[in-house]
Amino acid sequence: MHKTRLALLITLATALTALTACGESSTLQVSDGTGPSPKLPEPNKTLVPTVNIAKAVGWPAGAKPVAAPGTQVAAFAENLDHPRWLYVLPNGDVLVAETNAPPKPDDSKGLKGWVSEKVMSRAGATVPSANRITLLRDMDHDGIAETRTVFLDKLNSPFGMALVGNDFYVADSDALLRFSYKPGETSITGPGVKVTDLPGGPINHHWTKNVVASADGKLLYVSVGSNSNVGDNGLEAEKERAAIWEVDPATGKHRIFASGLRNPNGMAWEPTSGKLWTSVNERDEIGSDLVPDYITSVKDGGFYGWPFSYYGQHVDARVSPQNPDLVAKAIVPDYAVGPHTASLGLTFATGAALPAPFNSGAFIGQHGSWNRKPLSGYKVLFVPFANGVPNGQPTDLLTGFLDNDQHAQGRPVGVIVDKRGGLLVADDVGNKIWRVTAAK
Repeated sequence: MHKTRLALLITLATALTALTACGESSTLQVSDGTGPSPKLPEPNKTLVPTVNIAKAVGWPAGAKPVAAPGTQVAAFAENLDHPRWLYVLPNGDVLVAETNAPPKPDDSKGLKGWVSEKVMSRAGATVPSANRITLLRDMDHDGIAETRTVFLDKLNSPFGMALVGNDFYVADSDALLRFSYKPGETSITGPGVKVTDLPGGPINHHWTKNVVASADGKLLYVSVGSNSNVGDNGLEAEKERAAIWEVDPATGKHRIFASGLRNPNGMAWEPTSGKLWTSVNERDEIGSDLVPDYITSVKDGGFYGWPFSYYGQHVDARVSPQNPDLVAKAIVPDYAVGPHTASLGLTFATGAALPAPFNSGAFIGQHGSWNRKPLSGYKVLFVPFANGVPNGQPTDLLTGFLDNDQHAQGRPVGVIVDKRGGLLVADDVGNKIWRVTAAK
């Protein structure tokens, strides 16, 4: 290796080491940034952003997360390839998107991009994408998938999935696709049809796209994350992003259903009210205590602040130009779930397969922080609901994803309730699907 290049690499490695050791620390508890009225201290923008991420190490043999009292957890499937998102078919088959980010050449330019890439590598987030959806079948209903088949492959960083009649929809990183599905089949071999393009491109910063269908199946709702933290690449690069689209699958036409949502991932219909809810990954780099991620009901035409403000009218001074007219319309989210928890997965309890309080409310897969000291997230959180709205303090359902050295044995992402009422959790570092049930 040329001496000049070696010296540069050593300098950059030293800079990365220094970066991960620098930054401010939290002055509040995660619980302070949780609930309907989270504490929002003054922004603390430092010269060097706080970088603190758990190194991905995987699970030792026989290890598993810690389940809340009254519940138990076991592996439903193992040895997967970066499982991120889940979907349950009407016959009980479980689909898992084994996926990771597509190539994003313009998202890793410059020193900041280089550092970001190295940090994500430490977190286990830079493995190549398998680009497939795998079907898992528990034939004897013992809580373990006995068979697995390739349901769909050769996709482009697939994420969200939805079935309407015999139409199976997949949200790739740059397009919404439709395939013909026959009940009970274990693989789809027919060609897909593009319903509509989705924002992609050489940046595609928040690449994960989710999709859910309306109750009557006539409309689809697609989540599209922002192309930056707070408009760093210019607001033109954010066109139709940081939003939930409403798509007519018959024509491919869409409209913006709600906007100002930095990175909405989980979407689910609250069973009592029938309202659409989403989990949102909020902005970084203004302190360990800002900004709390949240779950919220989604109002048609609603604007939720990003990038100009957070939690209603709290203006983010980093954004230029400002837009006071939009800030004045910003809706305050319903319920905060802690700063920098990377709250991605969202699903609602159905039935009584899990004991109280886990039989009425929302499950949230918290992938875990990189911009907070100390760490936050790295667990599955439960928020109790009553009469269609959050009601009371949250409870940890699954913990233990961090070991005693604060290394990540696993990181929860997608969550969904299976046909028998157990909660399935995709773990993209442990490469497992966990299943939570009532303790025997």
